[in-house]
Amino acid sequence: MQNLIIEPITTKKQYEKALKTIDALVHCKEGTKEEQYLEAISILVHEYEKKHYPILPLQPIEAIKYKMEQEGLSQQDVAEYFGGKNRVSEVLNGKRKLTLKMVKALYNNLHISAEVLLAK
Repeated sequence: MQNLIIEPITTKKQYEKALKTIDALVHCKEGTKEEQYLEAISILVHEYEKKHYPILPLQPIEAIKYKMEQEGLSQQDVAEYFGGKNRVSEVLNGKRKLTLKMVKALYNNLHISAEVLLAK
């Protein structure tokens, strides 16, 4: 690959071109100029995405539901982390707040980030 020019990514067209370049370089050899270019362009793409396609953090209940779905877990499967079946339903329906004990159990057993679980 010749002419490895680093330029800011300011338009969608430049962004799409950069994504194609990343796809083409993703399997390049380590320690090469191509790898250095791949790293640099990846950083530029990441910055463009942060600005134009921000990912909003999940709310605690959304994160729990998402994790349950990903793991194929029912409310009954996670009831012990909440202190019973009724509590799971109450929390997931927004009628009861998570307690610190619940947060610890969810963190330890479902590996949901404490930062996410404690978010407002």
